Amino acid sequence: MLAEWKHCPRCGAHVEVEGRKVHCGACGYTQYESSSPTASAVLVDGSGRVLLARRAIDPERGKWDLPGGFLESGEHPLDGLRRELREETGLDVDPVRFFGVWMDVYGESGEATLNLYWVCRADGEPYAADDVDEVRWFAADELPTDGELAFTVNALVLAAWRDQQA
Repeated sequence: MLAEWKHCPRCGAHVEVEGRKVHCGACGYTQYESSSPTASAVLVDGSGRVLLARRAIDPERGKWDLPGGFLESGEHPLDGLRRELREETGLDVDPVRFFGVWMDVYGESGEATLNLYWVCRADGEPYAADDVDEVRWFAADELPTDGELAFTVNALVLAAWRDQQA
């Protein structure tokens, strides 16, 4: 992510890329490369099905995704989880328990992501909104194949969820 930096965002001087950090010799500013945090839901209904959302945008347009997304700067992960689910599905979710952390990359940029997942419940009927063009409930034995899922992380999270259902 930092490899393309040429100038310091503080003073405008030329910067040196040093591995996974950028350093400005003029003002001393240093920026370290880090993973971008996300918050997502394994949203389960009363029948034990999980909600997936079909992506309406790139990367991975047309593939199934667990609803969620990138956290805003300074945003608490649970606030980001609730915001993303409301934006994408129209639902106000209730996080039941923390499910786990998985690493992945986002799109062709190779941006590293730190993905936080919660098992959630919600009342109401979901609908596709924001960057989603369809939402659908899936039983553990009806989940899309890995090739139909967006991002490597979704297959890993859904496999862990499915294993817990067995």
